[in-house]
Amino acid sequence: MESNDVKAIVTGGASGLGEATVRKLIDGGGMVAIVDRNETRAKQLLTDLGESDRVFFVQADVTNAMQVEEMARKVYERFGSINVLINCAGIATPGKVLSHKGTMDLAAFERVIQVNLIGTFNVLRVVSSFMKENTTNGQEERGVIINTSSVAAYEGQIGQAAYSASKGAVASMTLPIAREFASIGVRVMAIAPGLFETPMFDTLPEAAKNHLGSSVPFPNRLGYPSEYATLVESILHNPMLNGEVIRLDGAIRMQPK
Repeated sequence: MESNDVKAIVTGGASGLGEATVRKLIDGGGMVAIVDRNETRAKQLLTDLGESDRVFFVQADVTNAMQVEEMARKVYERFGSINVLINCAGIATPGKVLSHKGTMDLAAFERVIQVNLIGTFNVLRVVSSFMKENTTNGQEERGVIINTSSVAAYEGQIGQAAYSASKGAVASMTLPIAREFASIGVRVMAIAPGLFETPMFDTLPEAAKNHLGSSVPFPNRLGYPSEYATLVESILHNPMLNGEVIRLDGAIRMQPK
């Protein structure tokens, strides 16, 4: 898929990996709908990008079926079609199963699963129904879906039971959905980032960030959101990338804690 043919939805698009992806797609000449709950950050991003009819904001909660359906309709009406979905919306609330406070609150576990897994699937199921109506491009494809997993899907640390479960499920559903969507010409991929400079790390002191970065073999630092966005662009351009989870982690393998 060529960059200037992109008509995309990016969830979690107002910050972090999603924001970097929005910027990359807009720079490439594409059209992008920023989907996020944070209106303030989204409007700031729109200001940064400047006046353009190629980008707009839709406020929606990815876990809410009605909001997602309405969001997709608005994007379709604005762009005329939707051929790219990048799911970046997610939370990383830590919590031990057993701690000095007692057992983990079941609602806390359910919330992480609801946002990271069910939210991703919710947007995917709705947007794919629009993609299947697209005319195929020169590669006989109608769309590309890229979900965000995590290295925690493979090496979850202590306190990441909920997060690892959610991201492991995102990774595991990649192949079966890619196989199903092969019949409609829609590719399905997932990216599993390692340690990246995102708002999840904003509350950490600089020394703590540097310590985390030093655990990455090479490059010996935290990843940049722009590097995630670059991989998104590569996936869009390469039609043979399908049904796969790509680790983007500088060769890190997470330790127990």
